[in-house]
Amino acid sequence: MKRNKLSHRSVHNRLQNFKHSIAFHEAGHAIGICLNNQAKQQQPVFFQIVFKEQNYQHDDLNRSLADESVARIEGGRLIQSLIYNVDDLTDKLMSIDESLEPLVRDYQIAFDADIINLLIGPLAEAKQAYLNDDEQFNYQLIDIKALKNYGGDSDLALAWDYLESYSKDKQKQDEKLNELFIAAGNFISDSKNWLAITKLADYIIHSDKEIIRYEEVISLLNS
Repeated sequence: MKRNKLSHRSVHNRLQNFKHSIAFHEAGHAIGICLNNQAKQQQPVFFQIVFKEQNYQHDDLNRSLADESVARIEGGRLIQSLIYNVDDLTDKLMSIDESLEPLVRDYQIAFDADIINLLIGPLAEAKQAYLNDDEQFNYQLIDIKALKNYGGDSDLALAWDYLESYSKDKQKQDEKLNELFIAAGNFISDSKNWLAITKLADYIIHSDKEIIRYEEVISLLNS
């Protein structure tokens, strides 16, 4: 179900579905940062989920539905400064000094994790939309570009910033994105991960907070 299909429903239902879409989207990012990074043996990284205050009116609900800035993750990225031409540079570094292998490997793991966590957000929103319509969800049937229909415009734009630093070769960029898309799809397909995303999404929906901090998310996961 695409976000723009919400226009055919009542204002109340449209608003509720919108809130649920945002909640699952941001929960996907947050749980990815926590559990995906942990699975990749990365150090915990601080983040907070920030929600923009919304005063929904009948006349401007359509504008609100199209507004992707109503919520965002601040922080949460393992890599703060991208290294350009990573693919070529890592090969050169390894050929010069094999002792650099751990540093190269750590950067590559962090690089992949950041992109996966970006993709988990719109994928989680897509899965929630399908389940809400009593439809089976299979991420393999979704085109990567279709993530834009689930609030993924900014996520994909940032992912491409990473990929353009990875290699100048468009084919290599596409292959890397496909690889990481599969990893993100497998992440939300894991029942434990999806349970954690659902738990956080429910918390977001009912808390009505403008900021949910990293510590709250960790506490919720451990409860």
